Amino acid sequence: MPNFAPCFTLFSENIDKFTLPEKFTFPFYYEPQPLAVAATEQLQQQLEALTHLKAENAGKMFGVLVVQNTEQQLGFLSAYSGQIEGDKGNITFVPPISSMQLHDDCYLAQSEIINDINAQIEQLENSEQLHDVNCKLDDATQSYQQALLAQQAVMQIGRQQRKIQRTEGELELSENDFEQLKNKLAGQSIVEKKQLQALKLHWQNKIDLLQHALTKITDEIAHLKKRRKTLSKNLQKKLFAQYQFLNANNEVRDLNTIFSILPERIPPAGSGECAAPKLLQYAYKHHLKPIAMAEFWWGAAPKSAIRQHKNYYPSCYSKCQPILGHMLEGLNVEDNPLLINPADGKDLSIIYKDDDLLVVNKPAEFLSVPGVNIEDSVYMRIKTQFPEASGPLIVHRLDMSTSGLLMIALNKRVHKALQKQFIERTIDKRYVALVEGNVPEDSGTIDLPLILDFDDKPRQMVCYKNGKPSLTTWHVLNRKNNVTRLQLYPKTGRTHQLRVHCAHRLGLNTPMVGDTHYGQKADRLHLHAEYLAFTHPITQKRLEFEVAADF
Repeated sequence: MPNFAPCFTLFSENIDKFTLPEKFTFPFYYEPQPLAVAATEQLQQQLEALTHLKAENAGKMFGVLVVQNTEQQLGFLSAYSGQIEGDKGNITFVPPISSMQLHDDCYLAQSEIINDINAQIEQLENSEQLHDVNCKLDDATQSYQQALLAQQAVMQIGRQQRKIQRTEGELELSENDFEQLKNKLAGQSIVEKKQLQALKLHWQNKIDLLQHALTKITDEIAHLKKRRKTLSKNLQKKLFAQYQFLNANNEVRDLNTIFSILPERIPPAGSGECAAPKLLQYAYKHHLKPIAMAEFWWGAAPKSAIRQHKNYYPSCYSKCQPILGHMLEGLNVEDNPLLINPADGKDLSIIYKDDDLLVVNKPAEFLSVPGVNIEDSVYMRIKTQFPEASGPLIVHRLDMSTSGLLMIALNKRVHKALQKQFIERTIDKRYVALVEGNVPEDSGTIDLPLILDFDDKPRQMVCYKNGKPSLTTWHVLNRKNNVTRLQLYPKTGRTHQLRVHCAHRLGLNTPMVGDTHYGQKADRLHLHAEYLAFTHPITQKRLEFEVAADF
């Protein structure tokens, strides 16, 4: 019997029917290879037996890597992102790349120091002393303001009375008596000013003492936080150095080195703990040849991001892209489909044209504006076809995968006027979409704040703290073959708004057909901007356009 690597799992089914892929999976945009699907299904059968990993429980990303050992036998490796608490059954998952934070005495000792500092900070921030000083300082400041206003009011009355006395004295008194009156009134004024100075000095001394007591505590907290930051940074750097990543050329780079050339320089929290790097690292260390890879979500969706139980997902952007960029070197990897122009061979039809604006019917998989790697877009096509046009041209955008009506301004004046209509929400838009499953209600409104998922660009997620408001109304057109046809009316224009509102569990909880970001791949994304109405900025006529979807 061959000597297998401990985590190497043989397929339980006959895989002779599968042919080996010529190239390894491009992990950021892929369709799972049949071998990877077989490995996934075998792992999922094992996960079903683990009660604490049931579909209704909090979910996690898992991954499989189909590999070939030195005896040319095919098998696969299994991994999960982050940590799993509890029984793992008879599943042999690959180990973490570094277990320093669990077993290294020096690391644990430094962590204990940082934890102790955290406890000191928390104790000081929640102390009765700090609360008492803050309350006393607030009370003193408020009392001082009240006393100051009262004294100033007294002084104002005194000034008014003295003014009256001077006026009357000048008319009624002798020169000598009037001079004595002025001296008396001047003395009263001096007394009031001294009273004001004494009041200010009294309260300022009191406030200064309280402020000194407060500063003593806040300085101590600031000192602890500064020390914590220094210790954490050093410990983090030491930890990152333990994450040593191999590639197919047997070259090694750690997290510090990998991220040092990027603008952010510091690896995000959890870097190296995702399934994909764990799988490749284990394969390289045990001389297993990577053949194909797939990652899938298992369990309930998180509160913010959109995840569907058992759906396949690409590797994450912020943590995995830099790491896998190194780890895939030396492998024959599939071409990045995102570098291929999806608009090649497609026509951009103009359905309305005058001297000031255009309305076009954008095909699916066609950029509205030039991308990082691909220039071909609605903007470039219009710029070429109408070289005399000025200004930004594009008034609003559609996602690359969304088809439908798009307006173009041929000059700056019209562009500004149309954008104003968008801001004032006087432009009417209607979309049609197909979503997976039967939506039970007939109509409704979705109101979810959205923000970019920085760990997984360009996906969006729901965030009630920092997200921007987004509102959509919808109603069902028909239900057929477990697919629902909807009309969608976006009241705001957030990135991926309609896609997220359909897919998120707090929205319709069912992704659009063909939504590769939030659902499953199909022949295309079934989302089409079918209706557009606006006021022509020059003629002031209301224009309406409608183009039916081709699905």
